[in-house]
Amino acid sequence: MSGLVLRLFPGIGLLDMAFEAEGFCVVRGPDLLWGGDVRRFHPPAGRFDGVIGGPPCQAFAPIGNVNRARYGEGSVMPDQIPEFARVLYEASPRWWVMENSPRAYGPLEPCRRIEVDNAWLGERQGRRRAFWSNLILHVETPCFGNQQPERTVCSKTVDHKGSRAREGERSLSDMLELQGAPLALFDHSPFTMQAKRKMIGNGVPIPMGRAVARAVIAALDKDDAQAS
Repeated sequence: MSGLVLRLFPGIGLLDMAFEAEGFCVVRGPDLLWGGDVRRFHPPAGRFDGVIGGPPCQAFAPIGNVNRARYGEGSVMPDQIPEFARVLYEASPRWWVMENSPRAYGPLEPCRRIEVDNAWLGERQGRRRAFWSNLILHVETPCFGNQQPERTVCSKTVDHKGSRAREGERSLSDMLELQGAPLALFDHSPFTMQAKRKMIGNGVPIPMGRAVARAVIAALDKDDAQAS
């Protein structure tokens, strides 16, 4: 793919890896994980062809409500979708894609929204995420309706006479495998085990990211064909 793609809220870069695997050139923006802050970031207008990113989802995910009740409002990252919208205005890209919890909202209007579950792509993990874009995205889901996916990244589940229950923490390698990430991702990392587990759990599964990247390519090709 031609042009540069700006990645906001990159974290450990799983969505970046997915788009790079499909031929995009991704430039990572600032992230609190690496000492940066998107609130101080101002991209040059017209430099990036596309913008992708997933603002922190704790403000919308059920775990956020649990943490608020247990530790207070300050324990949950505030809503950063307005920052995503601000960067879109400043960067003026041709296209953009935002990922988040299905309970979140789009950064701009008008935009289009789709939901994708990793299990629909034939993956072992069941993880549903929403994507908003100014493009019309059609993600191929050949295994729609997979009945027995692993529904959590951090904990194992077992069946007890038809009901599923948590068994305990997964190994780091199992978590990476579920997310489609390289098993050696943290081999030379300075992070604690707790931090590694949290970062993996916050990431977009690479197979899902690749499917969305392919949908972006198809949408751009269709737009180019209609314009010619």
